[in-house]
Amino acid sequence: MSEFLKMSAGASVVLVAASFGAAAAEKVTFMTNWLAQAEHGGYYQAVADGTYAACGLDVTIAQGGPQVSGRPLLLAGKIDFYMGGNLLQAFDAVQQNIPLRIVAASFQKEPQVVMSHPGQGLDKWEDLPKAEQYIVGDEGAQSFLLWMATDHGFDVSKRVPYTFNPAPFIANPKSIQQGYVTSEPFAVEKEGGFKPNVFLLADYGFDTYATTIEAMQKTIDERPQVVQCFVDGSAKGWYNYLYGDNKAANEMIKKDNPDITDEQIGFSIEQMKKYGIVDSGDTEKLGIGAMTDERIKSFYDKMVKAKVIPDGIDIKKAYTLDFVNKGVGLDLRK
Repeated sequence: MSEFLKMSAGASVVLVAASFGAAAAEKVTFMTNWLAQAEHGGYYQAVADGTYAACGLDVTIAQGGPQVSGRPLLLAGKIDFYMGGNLLQAFDAVQQNIPLRIVAASFQKEPQVVMSHPGQGLDKWEDLPKAEQYIVGDEGAQSFLLWMATDHGFDVSKRVPYTFNPAPFIANPKSIQQGYVTSEPFAVEKEGGFKPNVFLLADYGFDTYATTIEAMQKTIDERPQVVQCFVDGSAKGWYNYLYGDNKAANEMIKKDNPDITDEQIGFSIEQMKKYGIVDSGDTEKLGIGAMTDERIKSFYDKMVKAKVIPDGIDIKKAYTLDFVNKGVGLDLRK
């Protein structure tokens, strides 16, 4: 279940102490956990439109990818912020006595979905356990598939590995496949010539936060103003990316990741809006990045019930609410 040896590359951020109006030399680093894409758009937007700069940060974002490991650099103090996945990694850190905390949750809903072929008797969530095959990767088999089995009656013995190739799913109309709502449905439609049924796990109870901002406790204790600036700037960046002019941010994304297309970016933004990935639920009053104790405990309890993680973890050590829930950026929603 450990994610501490996965993904990411470097970035460098130079902070200017705006309150003193001088060019202070504090440098911080933010790392993403995958190749640049629309799912990182809020951070790129905050760089492109000067939102980080307005609160004293000069941010350079470097993308992660399959051959790089970012979180070990966070643990070693080589970087200051890391873009995490979901709550499971932070719970894992507590188990390992690593003083890492989530300081904001950019995604209210994890984009994880299950897809099925239309017109094959698999058109409703309740039908999906009947599928002949569940095409799910190793990480999913150890997390959300166990929850699907415990809470919704799926049969884990039907699982076959997902190799990030949609061909097996396209070829078997009685199968279901995992994916991200912003990615795999697009690939299936392109390669298979049909629109799959899409079921967002978050809408059926898999209520983790995702695309989190992680920091070490030392950073939180010693430089809380830096953390607050980064959290606030990221929230405003996401509002502007979703509801404003995001052209400059998308150009930055394409520069960092030349393989991504305008069509893919547009699809991802549309899906994030349609499914409320970034802005829904608690964000409507508390602002993007929002987290609550109740929501985190709800997810933890489900993961314990599904035997994904053990009982007895002090989950309050996995996050802090000190930097979120202030309504920052609500005036930017359109």
